[in-house]
Amino acid sequence: MPDMKWATIGNDTREALGLLLLRLGLAWFLFVWAVNKIIEPGQYVRIWGYFHGIDIGANMPYFMGGAQILICVAVALGLWRNLSYGLLFAMHLVTVIVILPSLAAPFVIADNYPVNRNDAIALAALGGFAAIWLLRHRDHWSFDAWLARRKAAN
Repeated sequence: MPDMKWATIGNDTREALGLLLLRLGLAWFLFVWAVNKIIEPGQYVRIWGYFHGIDIGANMPYFMGGAQILICVAVALGLWRNLSYGLLFAMHLVTVIVILPSLAAPFVIADNYPVNRNDAIALAALGGFAAIWLLRHRDHWSFDAWLARRKAAN
């Protein structure tokens, strides 16, 4: 038997709650990576050199991390949804493209450890980033939606 309290909550409220949770979770997911660029910039200089063959210099991780932090905050607030949600998706898509070979071989075992298993998480996250962008117009508890309601009331 379904919980009657939950059944009385409207679809708009359930959608808004679901999208709020998805928005906050995805923003936090990339926020952690963005902050790490500032905490340990040398690691990202080495990563770009290894994966992309590009020397990004010592200061670029600070710029990249700062820009990504701003995007994550905008997403967490639901601000500029068309742009910020799209940028969040694009940021993660770059990661997925870079690790694509490991995604094609998820069951590789090295030293008795499934080395590519954790990379599968990237696909699940990419699905979440795509979903939040596709459903951005239903994100009723975003700052953008609040501003639109406030403007319409005046």
